[in-house]
Amino acid sequence: MAGPLAKVLVLLLVGYGLYQNRHLKSLYLVLLGLFLNTLVIFANGGHMPVSLTALQKAGLGGLEDFLREKRDAVHTLLDETTRLPFLGDVIPLPPLRKVISPGDILILLGIMGVVVEGALRVGGLRLSLRQAALRVLGYLLLVLFLLAWRA
Repeated sequence: MAGPLAKVLVLLLVGYGLYQNRHLKSLYLVLLGLFLNTLVIFANGGHMPVSLTALQKAGLGGLEDFLREKRDAVHTLLDETTRLPFLGDVIPLPPLRKVISPGDILILLGIMGVVVEGALRVGGLRLSLRQAALRVLGYLLLVLFLLAWRA
């Protein structure tokens, strides 16, 4: 019971944070990605379906038994009973050894957009095109570094 309740609480908190920052237009991509992920999770009994083929392509085929035995509280293997399978974790990223969903891509694009928006809003100061481009590039490199470091 605690698992589904925790998921709902996280969604409510993230939704509240998105609402409070609705002036950042890029957050609408994050919201759409979150909606797609939530849709597929709720359609599949509270679990994100993961493609075995995508896991193997990402070098994570060893997780098959773990998922088949339902020892993961968040994920489940995608099969013929999966609802909305195209919204599950079906996109392999071999260099990062990860499998992501279309919703994850929208979330990442939205976060990158927020970084760009934040980089261009400097306390009302007007930046030159070069300064703005360097600031955006710096922030995007930081985000990519943090994502790669987390992997």
